[in-house]
Amino acid sequence: MKTKKASAVKKVKKPVQRTQVRSKAARGNIAEGTRLFALAGRPTKAQFVKVYGPQGPKMTWAQRAKAGEYQSEAATIRVSFGKAARHTRL
Repeated sequence: MKTKKASAVKKVKKPVQRTQVRSKAARGNIAEGTRLFALAGRPTKAQFVKVYGPQGPKMTWAQRAKAGEYQSEAATIRVSFGKAARHTRL
């Protein structure tokens, strides 16, 4: 009696990924953004507390996003009343 052999598994070719062609302007913008991101670095805990308050490190991401919305609204109100807020780096 012959035993049945397992059927050969067909190998599926993966689609070839094409590299994206970008203009010089786009590449320059990406490089500048990357440079600024690296320059800014990670904020210290003191800077973080200065922006989000003493509860900042304990907040969830959703709470931080909500706090950020209020900060942007407050800055808009200060500017509209002629009290331009100073922009400080984190």
